[in-house]
Amino acid sequence: MPEFTTLPVALLFLACAIVFLAGLVHGTLGFGFPMVATPLLALVTDVYSAILLTLLPTIAVNVPSILHGGRWRESLGAHWPLVPYILLGTVLGTQVLMVTDPSPFRLLLAGMIVLYLMPRRPGGQRLERLARHRQLGYLAFGLAAGFSAGTVNVMVPLLVIFTLELGLAATAMVQLFNLCFMSGKVAQLATFGVAGIIDSSLVVGTLPLVAAAALALWLGMRLRTRIDAATYRRLLRHALAVVAVLLCGQFLADLFLA
Repeated sequence: MPEFTTLPVALLFLACAIVFLAGLVHGTLGFGFPMVATPLLALVTDVYSAILLTLLPTIAVNVPSILHGGRWRESLGAHWPLVPYILLGTVLGTQVLMVTDPSPFRLLLAGMIVLYLMPRRPGGQRLERLARHRQLGYLAFGLAAGFSAGTVNVMVPLLVIFTLELGLAATAMVQLFNLCFMSGKVAQLATFGVAGIIDSSLVVGTLPLVAAAALALWLGMRLRTRIDAATYRRLLRHALAVVAVLLCGQFLADLFLA
């Protein structure tokens, strides 16, 4: 495991900048922290280290995001069965991450970004099976999203598909996203803790990232009512597309240079 209290100064500043950008996007759009932070950090470290670096900052941005917007109990109360499956899927995914080479997860992470960027068919109808058997949807999407979070720190593409099929309002979607993100991070934190991976080095070493994420989240929430969110989404999609290409390139370079 990396020694997080002795990170090179340049890497620490770069990580803080990446986390600040991710927190700003998350605060403005209501989601997106792990989607932005993980691939960018993976470009300068690896997926495994990127997940560890974002573990506590992700929790720090999720809690305020769940409470922001009001009526959160009403928004989350009907869909709490998704959470246990998220927890289980995250534990399984984290176990896989701990016993395998993290390098191929660059390619998997790029694939998740591509899935997120794929245009949705306008006027598409809900999946009939999901509409008729919601518990089946909780099971399938919860396990898949949790496993994705455990291995590559990204679950939002699957959650977007699921919540769109359920027809949730935007505020309820954001609150449910963040509840799932936080549940996944708690499960991952517990799994790493049991395995002896979480120590004071990780906590102390990532405190600057927690502070950067919290500050950016606060600024982003203030900007949310003042800046056109569609512009942020468009810029985010372009940036993620570039990151996906870079991740694929790094995976191929690692493959051929190994």
